Amino acid sequence: MSYPEKPRSSAWYLLPILAGMIGGVIAFLIIRKDDPRKARNCLYIGLIMMAIGIIFNIVIASSVPGIDPGFNVNV
Repeated sequence: MSYPEKPRSSAWYLLPILAGMIGGVIAFLIIRKDDPRKARNCLYIGLIMMAIGIIFNIVIASSVPGIDPGFNVNV
């Protein structure tokens, strides 16, 4: 069964940008029948945002200095 293609708003791109992969999947599931190209692009944006988040977390985690054992706290 073929669905008629109906253009959807470009505001749907905000969902994967703000919510990452979860937002991309949600946008894909909602608009896949109306505008399959935009739905696929939302999914790709969600993947890209997830990869950027992972890379950012690795960079931040590697730059944080470790806690040395002599930081003078009695437990």
